Amino acid sequence: MRNPSPYLVFSILALGLLIAPAIGLYPIMMMKLMCFALFACAFNLLIGFTGLLSFGHAMFLGTAGYAAGHAMKVWGFEPATGLLLGTSASALLGLIVGSLAIRRQGIYFAMITLALSQMVFFVLLQAPFTGGEDGLQGIPRGILLGFIDLSDDLVLYFFVVAIFLAGYGAIYRIVNSPYGQILKAIRENEPRAISLGYDANRYKLLAFVLSAALSGLAGSMKALVLGFATLSDAYWHTSGEVVLMTLLGGMGTLLGPVVGAATIISIQNGLSDKVGSWVTVIMGVTFVACVILFRKGIVGEVADWLRRKNVPARASH
Repeated sequence: MRNPSPYLVFSILALGLLIAPAIGLYPIMMMKLMCFALFACAFNLLIGFTGLLSFGHAMFLGTAGYAAGHAMKVWGFEPATGLLLGTSASALLGLIVGSLAIRRQGIYFAMITLALSQMVFFVLLQAPFTGGEDGLQGIPRGILLGFIDLSDDLVLYFFVVAIFLAGYGAIYRIVNSPYGQILKAIRENEPRAISLGYDANRYKLLAFVLSAALSGLAGSMKALVLGFATLSDAYWHTSGEVVLMTLLGGMGTLLGPVVGAATIISIQNGLSDKVGSWVTVIMGVTFVACVILFRKGIVGEVADWLRRKNVPARASH
């Protein structure tokens, strides 16, 4: 039994998203799921393929949401330009934060990102254009490219599908490029990569900026879909959630963060009305069970099982 081709996995994922509304899945929930799935994939690019644990990635999600929302609501930008502005704002923030944090490694790197994330949170809390604790409300969906009305949920859904698949494809291309192989080499043995002549800090900084930009794209889409941006998007709790999504699905796998995001969002949407705040406890138990039973995450364990099934088949030949 061979491992499925990445192109087959991508095709199945694309087909599943395209037919989701036809089989009764709520478009708004699916769009929210795709936003968080792209956010988790962007985070996985940093932790899974570069070996950098950021505890402050929510700052990029939140900053982009506010930037894109303000541009579309106050400045009257059309959706594509608003998304581009939000993504660029997060990329610039990623360059600034990464330049400071990349000088340290391990827990020190994680703590610097957490501290800077909290600083960004308080800036967003006090800034006059964010609405403070009320958030930025009433973000219009607008007209895409001057003729596509995104006020229709179904039209917006397919636009979000296109953006998500483009982001997922971009991450696949990055990971499987020569640059991606260098990132993996740095993750596995940074001193050896440096001894071979690679400027590890420069490669890690670029990975950090790319991850921040893709996280910003997810945040911009989320603001467009839901029509508001709130402080919770930039709060440390959201940074913890994306860590949970990535580890639950399978760190270092392309599909893992998507599966992890789908699991967490489904738990939140399916149980929050029934159990209230206990949903946090359920998520915690789910995470503990995953760490104990599925050390490599759901997708990682499935991939390992497929490899084990493949070894006897090759040996028999």
